[in-house]
Amino acid sequence: QVQLVESGGGLVQAGGSLRLSCAVSGRTFSINAIGWFRQAPGKQREFVATISSSGGTNYADSVRGRFTISRGNTKNTVYLQMGSLKPEDTAVYYCRADVAPLAYWGQGTQVTVSS
Repeated sequence: QVQLVESGGGLVQAGGSLRLSCAVSGRTFSINAIGWFRQAPGKQREFVATISSSGGTNYADSVRGRFTISRGNTKNTVYLQMGSLKPEDTAVYYCRADVAPLAYWGQGTQVTVSS
C-alpha cells in the first residue's frame, strides 16, 4: 500500500507561480515512478509530469518549460513547481504512484488561475 497526500493548491493570478507537494508514505521502496495529473471541470484527467525512481523526468507539451517536477531529499516528497501559470492550468491536480501493475492516487488539490 502507498498513500499520497497533495498540498499547495490555491488561487493565483495568471503569470504567477505555485508549488504543489505530494507526500508519499507506505511501501515507497516499491514505487517505479510518481506523476502529476490534472482534471479540469468537464474534461478528462490528463498527464502533466512524471519522475522515475532513477530521477528521469517527462512533461506534457502544454507545461514543458513552465513546470518542473522534482523530489525532496528523502524522496518521500515530490514537488511540482508551476510557473507562468495560465487560466487553462486551472484544475484539480493529483499525484499518482506507479507500483506495477497498480497505481495509487492522492485526493487532489485545487489550482485556480485567474485572468
